[in-house]
Amino acid sequence: MGSLLTGVAILIRGHRQLLILIVPIAIFAVVTQLVGGTLLGRIAIAFFINLMVVLSLQIFTGNSGLLSFAHVGFMGIGAYVSAVLTMTPEAKAFAIPDLYPALVPVTLPFIPAVLIGGLVAAVVAAVVTFPIMRLREAASVISTFALLVIIQVILAHWHELTNGPRSLFGLQPYTDLPTAALWGVIFIVVAWVFRHSSIGLRLRASQDSEPAALTIGVNVVRLRWIAFIVSAFIAGFAGGLWAHFVTTFSPRAFYLIETFVAVTMLIVGGPRTVSGAVIGTVIVTAAFQGLRTIENQINLERLLPFQVVGVTEILLAVVLIVVLTVRPGGLIEEREIFSGPGGPLGPDADSAAKAPP
Repeated sequence: MGSLLTGVAILIRGHRQLLILIVPIAIFAVVTQLVGGTLLGRIAIAFFINLMVVLSLQIFTGNSGLLSFAHVGFMGIGAYVSAVLTMTPEAKAFAIPDLYPALVPVTLPFIPAVLIGGLVAAVVAAVVTFPIMRLREAASVISTFALLVIIQVILAHWHELTNGPRSLFGLQPYTDLPTAALWGVIFIVVAWVFRHSSIGLRLRASQDSEPAALTIGVNVVRLRWIAFIVSAFIAGFAGGLWAHFVTTFSPRAFYLIETFVAVTMLIVGGPRTVSGAVIGTVIVTAAFQGLRTIENQINLERLLPFQVVGVTEILLAVVLIVVLTVRPGGLIEEREIFSGPGGPLGPDADSAAKAPP
């Protein structure tokens, strides 16, 4: 309860920084909805879904200091669970012929199904990740990558639930721009509150000196575990929205390229701040879409004697290397955008990190 109250206090006192983050993207969503074409609308929806995934990474990585490669896998769990729960029995008969009989007649409304998808992702994270939270640095990163591989293999071979490696189809396009924008804004607030709650403050304190945090009674492993569960829920929820946006997908959609793009968004913007997660998503989405458009245009007009493939990913990789070399903490390193000394709470903003749990 104390952690929640601290987060709410931060939300009230840091409203200017929140508004600076939320208002521009809200205006972008409204203008796109009113006057934007179909292509811009789809780009905007993809942006907000990517934003949710990056915010889920920020909640864990930004506060714990441990990089995770597994979150796109939890996005896949949420996508498949929500898809199975919203499809009609007729659609399931064609798309997932081997589906468990008990699930065939189940058809839930869109948002409850997406929420359940997020909860299933969170439960899976709670069950399997506690031992990983005891690891540090390279061991932790490798373990989360192994977890991504495990989830990918399960999704690709669980024929009774995912239709195996084949595409899942028959979903309704429920995810529109207002829905994606609304939940994007909600999760910005959630990430903000979490970062400035006592859990987030203690986790960030443990980054500087884990032994010192342990000596004052901070249960670092438990706090990392809580952060991972919360972030897995958001990633799973984003996966459900994504599934009902593209309507057809396969397990390959939740693997290495998607993980690379999400991690790039977080690192470019700055993993330790919510502002960094938002700005990194904006910059990389704009760069990704721009480069992909140029690449497609070159191929369509046959400006070169060969097909241009993979240039977008290569250039993003170069950008990531440059950022890590020149500014390892990202564009916004420690403090939220336009915050004064000590952040939105003032000079003593991190004092709660030193308090016993």
